[in-house]
Amino acid sequence: MIRRLTAAFVAATLAAPAMAAPLCDDMGFAGLLAACNRGEDINVTLASGKPLGEDVVLQSGAYYTLVIEADGSAELAVEGASFFRAIWMNEIVINKIEVRPMAIDSIEFDKAGVVEMSFIAIKPGTHVLRIPGSTGETQQIKISIQ
Repeated sequence: MIRRLTAAFVAATLAAPAMAAPLCDDMGFAGLLAACNRGEDINVTLASGKPLGEDVVLQSGAYYTLVIEADGSAELAVEGASFFRAIWMNEIVINKIEVRPMAIDSIEFDKAGVVEMSFIAIKPGTHVLRIPGSTGETQQIKISIQ
């Protein structure tokens, strides 16, 4: 009987979801959006034939900004449905216009421009942002949420 209880306790402990630890302890009224809970910006460059950027590791529960800049050398998009579903989006800023979406699958640039997306990383795992239809390693970045 004790073995069964011990086994049940171990199984329940391992099956329980891990708690996300924000980057700071005293967040005050702003909660997870507090300045002390913000990680470094993630920069992605959309340029014909150029790498998107470096792979990054994020902390679940922390607040980040993803900056996507297109140079206008070609019509390019970036897609990453699994990443966009693993975060809570606060806003997307396009030409100083703030958009508060429920979800997105991709962002496409017809000409040069910048998009800033602020979000809280939620779901642990490794997710890929890539140029649609591309197969090269430099045409994607891996975003790991821990």
